[in-house]
Amino acid sequence: MEYLIFSIIAYLLGSIPSAVWVGKAWYNIDVREHGSKNAGATNTFRVLGKKPGIFVLSIDIAKGALATFLPMIFLNSTIEKDLIIQIQIIAAILAVIGHVFPIFAQFKGGKGVATSLGVIIGLQPIAALICVVLFLIVFILFQFVSLGAMVAALSFPLVVRFVIEEDSNWLFSFSILLSFLVIFAHRQNIVRLMKGEEAKMNLFKK
Repeated sequence: MEYLIFSIIAYLLGSIPSAVWVGKAWYNIDVREHGSKNAGATNTFRVLGKKPGIFVLSIDIAKGALATFLPMIFLNSTIEKDLIIQIQIIAAILAVIGHVFPIFAQFKGGKGVATSLGVIIGLQPIAALICVVLFLIVFILFQFVSLGAMVAALSFPLVVRFVIEEDSNWLFSFSILLSFLVIFAHRQNIVRLMKGEEAKMNLFKK
């Protein structure tokens, strides 16, 4: 029953289409019809600007973190630690799926990068910090959000296994799965990067 309850909650949290709702409510714009046509924070930055982009990014991270925090908060004193980790991981997967295929936005969502960061924060905050640093380094050097996201995703399993030295096979397996999902979601970006057609983004310019 715990698996089902937290899975549903996680999917519904992930399905909150912050980019779509912010665009329509504040600007009368559906971000899925502009820019990369993606309902994520990056396209929000590109189409609507920094302030709404930061707001959407914060919400997308928060919903992923909350989805993985909730099982720990409500089940911490009732079941074993390994079972809590399993429920957290299932919730994490459902939160990312909800972001990519949101029931509240005709199942047309984003690529799940910010929400993935949120679930990593909920599961392993130190690994999340390392991945964010790697993302920022790549992004600042090359100005490709997609490249930074993929490098961070690929590094996540390595950080979990060799830096954090996490002994949970569930968490390590999830890190591999999440890395694959992020790379798969960016398959078109990979093609554009190889062709030299990927759009750069400079968040520091006025």
